[in-house]
Amino acid sequence: MVGMKRIFGLSLLALLLTGCGYDGGYRYACQDPANWDNVECNPPICEPSGTCSRDLVGQTVWDEYQNKKGVNNG
Repeated sequence: MVGMKRIFGLSLLALLLTGCGYDGGYRYACQDPANWDNVECNPPICEPSGTCSRDLVGQTVWDEYQNKKGVNNG
């Protein structure tokens, strides 16, 4: 019986701790689409730190964004 209580308690603790670190935000500011046009999220400024938007979101997403941006501006 003590073993079951311990397993239940540890499972509950693990479940509670998994929710503690998520704040609903982005790990890097340049992952947020609102920041993709910021100077610090575009080369050459972001290249040394590896936080360029195109690198963080992936090539496919970045290409789609660039295509939509070109259509909206052109």
